[in-house]
Amino acid sequence: MSALSRFYTSSIFLSALISSSFSVQAVDLQPKLAERLSIVKAGEQQIVLLGRKAQTGTPAPGFKVVDNHFKTVTLNDFKGKTVLISVVPSIDTGVCSLQTKRFNQEVATLTQDVVVLTISTDLPFAQKRYCQQEQVDKLTVLSDAVWRDFGSNYGLLIKDMGILARAVLIIDANGQLVYQQLVPELAQEPDYNAALEKLKTLTTAG
Repeated sequence: MSALSRFYTSSIFLSALISSSFSVQAVDLQPKLAERLSIVKAGEQQIVLLGRKAQTGTPAPGFKVVDNHFKTVTLNDFKGKTVLISVVPSIDTGVCSLQTKRFNQEVATLTQDVVVLTISTDLPFAQKRYCQQEQVDKLTVLSDAVWRDFGSNYGLLIKDMGILARAVLIIDANGQLVYQQLVPELAQEPDYNAALEKLKTLTTAG
């Protein structure tokens, strides 16, 4: 299947997921979160995001997620590193797969003081299977499925769906959130060049 075909397949899948009339919802494991109507759309439908929007130029909110062994991973584990976080709704969809593979390829061009993460709400089992099948082995794939802590702390959790909005974030070595790119169409790839250019300015400074 071509990249274009995968794009349209993902668009249809994600749009249907958002606009479906089922009563199935993510299990509420935490207190009620703030809601905001975002710029993000699935097709023609505007998406409501949960959690407080993180502010660029301020300390990056902490978070805890799990790796593919269900081991807890926190932002503090990457202290002193520049961290690029690629956020995807579901790693098993075409556009999310393209995004993950692109950043996996880019790792080889980066310095050792840069960490690249992919975060989704897919279960760790699914993430492990995907990485093995697609030979994604240069970046670290983490799951927000257990606590939805990352999504709520960065305001990226989609209401009633329990999945994350597509985004790219960069946290500098001092722990400051210095870059945010919230992709306006859920089935669209991010602007890779913009994110990588920002990353380059941080890793070549000084």
